[in-house]
Amino acid sequence: MNFIDSFNRRRFLSRTGAGLGSLALGSLLERDAVGEIPQAFRTVAPQAKSVIFFHMTGAPSQLDLFDDKPVLRKYDRQLAPEELFKGKRFSFLRGHPKLLGSPYQFSKHGRSGLELSELLPHLGGVADELCLVKSVHTTEFNHGPAQLVFHTGLNRQGNPSIGSWTTYGLGSESENLPAYVVFLTGNTPGAGANLWKSGYLPSVHQGVQLRGEGDPVLFLNSPKGVTKEERRRTLDSIEALNRQHLEQVGDPEILTRIEQYEMAFRMQTSVPDLVDLSQEDALTLEQYGPGEFASQCLKARRLVERGVRFVELFHGDWDTHAGQKGRLAANCREVDQPIAALIADLKQRGLLDQTLVVWGAEFGRTPMLQGDESPAKCGRDHQKDAYTVWMAGGGVKGGMSYGATNELGSEVAENPVEVRDLHATMMHLLGIDHEKLTYRFQGFDQRLTGVEEARVIAEILG
Repeated sequence: MNFIDSFNRRRFLSRTGAGLGSLALGSLLERDAVGEIPQAFRTVAPQAKSVIFFHMTGAPSQLDLFDDKPVLRKYDRQLAPEELFKGKRFSFLRGHPKLLGSPYQFSKHGRSGLELSELLPHLGGVADELCLVKSVHTTEFNHGPAQLVFHTGLNRQGNPSIGSWTTYGLGSESENLPAYVVFLTGNTPGAGANLWKSGYLPSVHQGVQLRGEGDPVLFLNSPKGVTKEERRRTLDSIEALNRQHLEQVGDPEILTRIEQYEMAFRMQTSVPDLVDLSQEDALTLEQYGPGEFASQCLKARRLVERGVRFVELFHGDWDTHAGQKGRLAANCREVDQPIAALIADLKQRGLLDQTLVVWGAEFGRTPMLQGDESPAKCGRDHQKDAYTVWMAGGGVKGGMSYGATNELGSEVAENPVEVRDLHATMMHLLGIDHEKLTYRFQGFDQRLTGVEEARVIAEILG
């Protein structure tokens, strides 16, 4: 695709906004793009067909959820060793901080004995499906740039998200829904919609946000008083005029417009069906629990059932510089049950093996105390040097931990994992060679994992 084609397509999408038209266009172009995907992108046989990607906006404390540190707890509220902060940059920590041990108990779960915090009792019930990667580190210590790295591999705007790269590499299996769907709960991430934009890839690969209130897609319904039959006749008439125009000027965007109308017509049935949770039995609804995020988790399962390639769920705010105890517990109550239910539901339906579930954030939290020392008011600053991301399903070994941090949790001590290694591993599980998945832009063959070395984490593959 040359620059002019790419620009025109992006301009068209920007004018259609977040309404039904832009969604339909995206899905149609995804379907058309499948035949254009070079087989050279492929590598081994794919383990996963779809991805459900959780981003906890603001960054949870891995030290209170996944990475228990008894030594840190032992020296709670004592002055931190200088090597933890001297010569290092933090967002807000100043002076000589004190250590902050976790107030939460950790226990072993499942046959694997995977250790999790008491804040995640439901997740403990599916511990044997989880792979905790405890040695992730990143280059950025502020939210926006770090969120961009976690999603696009680079700390600046204008690059495609991992969801966009996925749909670019694999296309879509759904004719009636977008290939890349986004849900938001709580605060909008600091990097905003750049986290699900397509960057320099064709705009068809941009993520589409489904709204939590009102119509999931703007302008989903026909105008009041217009029947389905009348709508069909109108579309047929518009198509005839468009085809006449196409013969006169030969603009390929006219053909796109024709197909867009047809997709929009079909989506008037498919989208309401997707969000109609009354089709689910009472036990399923009870397992996911109440609330907007729980509803989004259930819709994520329904989306991958219908062939949607990449579903991302943002949840926030986890930015606990102060008052961590209350906010961390409240956030965990919102996400623990629905995420565990989703994993169990996918497995029960035979979908977990082909669905890669990823849970993470832009970075972690420090082992050092920030702010007031009282248990109810203290918090933790941002930490880029070591944190935890977990995966489940889609060809990943369950019931295991990979990598380790030092006894205070301040740095990686064993098997360091770069963000680009996570990306390479996700692509591998989808059957894509991350080094061959490229797109020509500004004279270079660009790729998600960039120019630095990235490796597939073979040790966590099933």
